[in-house]
Amino acid sequence: MPQLLLELFSEEIPARMQAGAARDLERLAGERLAVDELEFSGLKTFAGPRRLTLVVDGLAAEQPSRVEERKGPRVGAPPAALDGFLRSAGVEREALTDRDGVWFAAIPRGGRPTADILGEMIVAIVRGFPWPKSMTWGGGDLRWVRPLQRILCVFDRAVVPLTVGELASGDLSEGHRVLGSRRPFRARDFDEYREALAGHFVVLDAAERKQRILDGARAACATRGLELVEDAGLADEVAGLAEWPIPILGEMDPRFLDLPAEVIRTSMRTHQRYFAVRTIAGALAPRFIVVANIEAPDGGALIAAGNARVLAARLEDARFFWNEDRKHSLAEHAEKLRGVTFHAKLGTLFERAERIGALADQIASKLGADPRLAFLAGRLAKADLATQMVGEFPELQGVMGGYYAQAEGLDAQISTAIRQHYKPLGPGDTIPSEPIAVCVALADKIDTLAGFFRIGEKPTGSKDPFALRRMALGIARIVLAQSAPLPLRPLIAYAGAAFRAVSDKPEDAKFIDEVMDFLLDRLKGLMRDEGRSHDACEAIFALGDDDLRRVAGRVGALDAFLAAEDGADLLAGYRRASNILEAEAKKGPLPAGPPARAAGPANEESALLDALGAARPTLEHALLNEDFPAALSAIALLRGPVDAFFDKVLVNSEIPGERDNRLRLLAEVQRSMRKVADFSRICG
Repeated sequence: MPQLLLELFSEEIPARMQAGAARDLERLAGERLAVDELEFSGLKTFAGPRRLTLVVDGLAAEQPSRVEERKGPRVGAPPAALDGFLRSAGVEREALTDRDGVWFAAIPRGGRPTADILGEMIVAIVRGFPWPKSMTWGGGDLRWVRPLQRILCVFDRAVVPLTVGELASGDLSEGHRVLGSRRPFRARDFDEYREALAGHFVVLDAAERKQRILDGARAACATRGLELVEDAGLADEVAGLAEWPIPILGEMDPRFLDLPAEVIRTSMRTHQRYFAVRTIAGALAPRFIVVANIEAPDGGALIAAGNARVLAARLEDARFFWNEDRKHSLAEHAEKLRGVTFHAKLGTLFERAERIGALADQIASKLGADPRLAFLAGRLAKADLATQMVGEFPELQGVMGGYYAQAEGLDAQISTAIRQHYKPLGPGDTIPSEPIAVCVALADKIDTLAGFFRIGEKPTGSKDPFALRRMALGIARIVLAQSAPLPLRPLIAYAGAAFRAVSDKPEDAKFIDEVMDFLLDRLKGLMRDEGRSHDACEAIFALGDDDLRRVAGRVGALDAFLAAEDGADLLAGYRRASNILEAEAKKGPLPAGPPARAAGPANEESALLDALGAARPTLEHALLNEDFPAALSAIALLRGPVDAFFDKVLVNSEIPGERDNRLRLLAEVQRSMRKVADFSRICG
């Protein structure tokens, strides 16, 4: 069937925008084709440094015929209104249908040629393309990310005539700016187009360009017995910079290897878009990989030498910063933060570091870490923000503080804590593992949450300018990994107390509740990712526990319990008891006090009372030791007595004393089960 091929050829598209542009083109084309009822068998887009390409397979030559339904006046409307509707719809009265007292006209529409529809579609897409940044050029009003130079648009091997601004469509495209022929080439379908591009030194597919870069870089390293330092993000970016990528192995002056490895790698990656290289043993090698966009006659020797000179200049600057920063202690650097505002309502970075140190001290006392080391590490955690190295390489905040602490001879735990306290930086990042690092990382994140919640800067919808959701997820992940209990409410209250002077909402209890709800919401997301049910989360969260580790343990145990037969049957008994208690509560106050043993011979009522008494010590012991499966097993023993009670005992006895005692017994069943979970929150 006919195929659509579209290429929007322009000056260089920023690499960071290419993947998003390909997705937007695919989405916009798919939406427009659906609106115009044009079916297709395949739709794919490609993005590169100078072109956006769309190919749609399986389109019909003509839009299918259809019947358009148009709503008219009400039945019984004046004749003039009905006549006007008939004229506008172009139908006779016999074509009208009475539907609930309203006239509807069925208007047959013949299908339009697909080429005509595609021309209109492409003009609309180009005119309304959602670039993050765009520009105009010359005297026209067309906006594009960079000046648009050609529009190749063919359908069924024929040019689709269209004009956007001063550009008219055609069937011509261009190859590589340097290596390709200076003459444009003709393409009438995707196979011709892709083959011609390859012949003119252009790799169309970004994934193929990326793989070429990685394969070529690995091969170049292997020739010298070295390994590439893998960097998928950099490979994606460089694949958006070169249409014909050629990896070249360059040589770095070995004297720079005395700099921290992160400094060298960051200078290579951020400033020059080079890949780092390491030895088989894992040490950084005095080499780098630069990706050229040209096949050099000398094999890239001149390119490598030129890039080596640029890198040397960058690393000379880094060496200067490294030497200058080490002339001062971290405490001296921290003093410079007195003049750096963190947030207008939350004070300076120096004040923030003081708060982190004090809070880390509090956390350390709960986790069994050294409070003195936690306090000092917290106070120095932000000191490297005042250094020249971090001023040049902001990506190295924390990392450089760790190096400077090590060079200063501070305790290794302090160095590690400063280096790791920003972790985790995302879902795929690791969490701090050493005790002092855990304390400082938690203190940093809790201080951030408490501060911004105190001044009312909470995330709303998709907006989260201060990355508070990431902070909360980090807290949850770190707390879940701890072996010791860590209640969060006291820590949130302690952190929040420092912001009372700037808070617009001084109510402490409400503020703490808001932060805890925010943390539990993030924990719920983690639990759902692990396959935990929504009901189990709701039933445990309702207990109000502020130790996320304990909460997660309860959720897992309850999920497994509810999946078993005992859990499902006991849940049914709980609901039956709750329904009876709720119905009786509407008639008046429920009887208070513990249930008593019924007079007379033992029966199902006394058996349930005995079962409650037997389960109580086991339940209390299990909860005290945080053995949640054992706690659920204890209440599972109530299943048989509860079932027998409902089968044999009439709760609403005509004898008031019996009725009251049986209601007390059901209330005791309810209370015992609620010590483990709020079963009323389970809907499934």
